[in-house]
Amino acid sequence: MPFAAAVSEHPVAADAVGEVLGTIAERGGVEPDLVVVFVGEAHREFVGEITAAIHAVLRPSALVGSTAGGVVGRDREIEDQPALSVWAAWIGPVSTVRLTVETVDAGTAVVGIPADVPHGATLVLLADPQSFPASSLVAELAVVRPDLSVVGGLASGSGAPVLLRDRDRHRDGAVGVVVPAEHVAGSLVSQGSRPLGDPMTVTASDREYLLELAGQPALERLTALTESLGPDERAMAARGVDLGTAIDEARHQHRSGDFVVRSILGADRARGVLALAEHVPVGSTACFHVRDAAAADADLRTRLRSVRGDGALLFTCNGRGQALFGVDDHDAAAVVDETGTDAVAGMFCVGEMGSTAGRSHVHAFSASVLVFADR
Repeated sequence: MPFAAAVSEHPVAADAVGEVLGTIAERGGVEPDLVVVFVGEAHREFVGEITAAIHAVLRPSALVGSTAGGVVGRDREIEDQPALSVWAAWIGPVSTVRLTVETVDAGTAVVGIPADVPHGATLVLLADPQSFPASSLVAELAVVRPDLSVVGGLASGSGAPVLLRDRDRHRDGAVGVVVPAEHVAGSLVSQGSRPLGDPMTVTASDREYLLELAGQPALERLTALTESLGPDERAMAARGVDLGTAIDEARHQHRSGDFVVRSILGADRARGVLALAEHVPVGSTACFHVRDAAAADADLRTRLRSVRGDGALLFTCNGRGQALFGVDDHDAAAVVDETGTDAVAGMFCVGEMGSTAGRSHVHAFSASVLVFADR
């Protein structure tokens, strides 16, 4: 098989790595071209031993990985428990990257993206949410390299994640791997929320603060909307409301899936403003979104049905899982069911990167899936 995945919930790291390596070797063999590793928080202090064992047994040509608050392996999602997930691919040579933020004359810049990235490639990126400006990088790449898709996630968990690149470990920036286009069957982003109320124009904003929507204080708009809801939608809104901004401002009508959803981090009642995860420019079309398990399930399965593959990487928000669906393993099981492969691995994130409407974005409360094909 060109792709293989294994996951272990063993509480002892040495036993967990032995279990997954045995499964990978049995299913795919050794000397893979790429190994991707996701290590649960409980095994964080043993990351060095885990990667050393992977190199000794599997002898991969390239390796990337990260610690995370929860990991995905095949049709399982393990949240806040000991877990180790390993994914391997025999697809030909790939290039790993290490991205850092450096000071330049104009301020700061992300460095480390090779100049020879092939046309139409996908950059799989695993990043530290505190030290790495993922949104800025993705926005810049959309301009200078619109052919390059970015898929991945900002690692969840307590403190800075441990990021893995080949035999090195890092605690800031990002690591990743460049996957040529011929190995990608498709990618998708599925939102975990749906529009609530009507779209409005952003009429005032200041850095990460949303001041006005359609000429009125943003918090007043949100309060009026929630007060107008019926009991079921009000209960959903009580669990969290997000803000979506339109992907294509030229559209006359915007529906579910037409927005990049961002988290609302808080509110200043005295000023009537909302605090967001990032800046939303004046003139943007915005719409509040409510987290809806049924809509999230239907959207993910519908999008997955359009692509079949032999392996997949899944980056899902840490607000999904049990918290949203009320059951274990929802997103992982859906990927396995709909794509026809159990060679699936991934992690829970605090921001998911993926392409919508032909452009990569950083999303909130979403599931981003990269599906691979055996060519």
